[in-house]
Amino acid sequence: MAEAGCSNERLTNGELNEKEKEWDDGTEEKKEFVAPAVGMEFESYDDAYNYYNCYAKEVGFRVRVKNSWFKRNSREKYGAVLCCSSQGFKRIKDVNRLRKETRTGCPAMVRMRLADSKRWRVLEVMHEHNHSLGAKIYRPVKKVSTGNKRKSLSSSDAEGRTIKLYRALVIDSEGNGNSSLNARDVMNFSELPDQLNFKRGDAQAIYNYFCRMQLTNPNFFYLMDLNDEGHLRNVFWVDARSRASCGYFGDVVYIDNTYLSSKFEIPLVAFVGTNHHSQSVLLGCGLLAGETTESYIWLFKAWITCMSGCSPQTIITDRCRALQTAIAEAFPRAHHCFGLSHIMKRVPEKLGGLCHYDAIKKAFMKAVYETLKVIDFEVAWGFMVQRFGVGDHEWLQSLYEDRVRWAPVYLKDTVFAGMSAARPGEILNPFFERYVHKQTPLKEFLDKYELALQKKHKEETIADIESRSIGPTLKTRCSFELQLSKLYSKEIFKKFQFEVEEMYSCFSTTQIHVDGPIIIFLVKERVLGESSRREIRDFEVLYNRSAGEVRCICSCFNFYGYLCRHALCVLNFNGVEEIPCKYILPRWKKDYKRLYVPDHSSNDVDSTDHMQWFNQLYRSALQVVEEGVISLEHYSVALEAFEESLNRVREVEEKQA
Repeated sequence: MAEAGCSNERLTNGELNEKEKEWDDGTEEKKEFVAPAVGMEFESYDDAYNYYNCYAKEVGFRVRVKNSWFKRNSREKYGAVLCCSSQGFKRIKDVNRLRKETRTGCPAMVRMRLADSKRWRVLEVMHEHNHSLGAKIYRPVKKVSTGNKRKSLSSSDAEGRTIKLYRALVIDSEGNGNSSLNARDVMNFSELPDQLNFKRGDAQAIYNYFCRMQLTNPNFFYLMDLNDEGHLRNVFWVDARSRASCGYFGDVVYIDNTYLSSKFEIPLVAFVGTNHHSQSVLLGCGLLAGETTESYIWLFKAWITCMSGCSPQTIITDRCRALQTAIAEAFPRAHHCFGLSHIMKRVPEKLGGLCHYDAIKKAFMKAVYETLKVIDFEVAWGFMVQRFGVGDHEWLQSLYEDRVRWAPVYLKDTVFAGMSAARPGEILNPFFERYVHKQTPLKEFLDKYELALQKKHKEETIADIESRSIGPTLKTRCSFELQLSKLYSKEIFKKFQFEVEEMYSCFSTTQIHVDGPIIIFLVKERVLGESSRREIRDFEVLYNRSAGEVRCICSCFNFYGYLCRHALCVLNFNGVEEIPCKYILPRWKKDYKRLYVPDHSSNDVDSTDHMQWFNQLYRSALQVVEEGVISLEHYSVALEAFEESLNRVREVEEKQA
């Protein structure tokens, strides 16, 4: 099947025989073979035929070849129709023969063809039979047409191939493989999950969805992981637009396992990034049997495979040891951080039962959000522990041990692209927040999944149009504001504009240390403190005139991707009228997608890698689509360009013919 696979190893011959006995024994648990669906793909004609034979065996009918098509010169088979053996009717001259009539004109069939990918693709399916179906048919034998000159498979080879296909496609009719689990079995399953706890029909629903998406979404990618019994254990999928988005916005990724860790009906894990409008974008989805290191590693490797080896600079997750171990193995170069908003969300739950909770929470917030240096954090934390006697509190102890992964003061050199949640009140919202609740069933989620993506895409398109067609209103006479109003998208400019406005709350910029070209300035700012009273805080800013570098101790640039009010004050103090290019991130520009095409260097194209060609062509075409929806004139030009390109490609094909 197209870009689908299982991670388990092949069964030995002895195991194959045992497994076949189980399948042919009517007393074993009932299995339900995944029915043929339009879009299924197979590596060869024999694989496709053997699969349909296996399916027919389980349903209770026999298969024959109705039609086959061969190329004139090579005699290579390129098309076929497989049908129920009851298809058609007897010829008139055969009616009076003594043999019992079995033909009923049954319409059940599959039509398949050799695709450009050199795999056999199912193009048409009819499931309905007009006759009663028999019991399971034991060991169907593949008929080899006279046109097939290859030696037929030996009995053991055919059996092994059939079993392999069976294991790749078989799904429990009960959804989770065993409806007679007792309480101890359920407990063991939850402790050591090895398969998705699907309801009846869920596995078929998700497989049908994947097949449909492959037909309507050419760059759609999915992988299925099966356990040793052939049950679905883990699933990963990503649509074409999400794959393209990863090329643009895959530098910082939030791996959201909220639905899995909180025991939702669907054990969903989502890869989420942020686009040039500071909107969340989906970069892939998975369903996992459980929160195990093995499941996470499988998921991450699947994501890396479909993203052509793309590796994020920063990965944000909830605190989870299995996740931490898996990320260290799958993304060894990435900076793995724990989401601060997840930690702050648990404060009432973890500390709410303590005496002096309000005071403890206040001290905790002060240590997290108000300290600018590591020594200040350590002092503030030590004060909280000593003052309130919480040194033996297990959750606080574990937080302190992990502080380098979540406390902002330790993460100033980490790039977050606005996903740090380093300020009070900021949170990382789940991508499907308004679409999935705790009891949402899988079938309903698949419908809502498409609605969510359509809504997000619409929001991004509207933001693109507004950023390009509506100029922002300037609020100051600062040259920095005018400069970036022409470059940034509307939403990012609003955030930067706020920093420009807040320059006026910084009332003093003083030089406190000089070391050659490096100067350290102290910027004083009036900030809103307790009881809405204004307090004065000091911010150190390092400035290197010769290198054009500026860095504030608040690290706003790394956390949010634009310079803070303190750094702007220092630039302004030193007579700098334009922000240096290194501090204008391309990912925030309104025309970012037009200017930047990931992996578009023709020098790096593999002359044999068709998938790489497809990905690069798709991304380039998507750029034209993004530009083409701006206006009717843009649309007309884009459509004309597509038609012209198609004609030129066809000319190449005609020359080679």
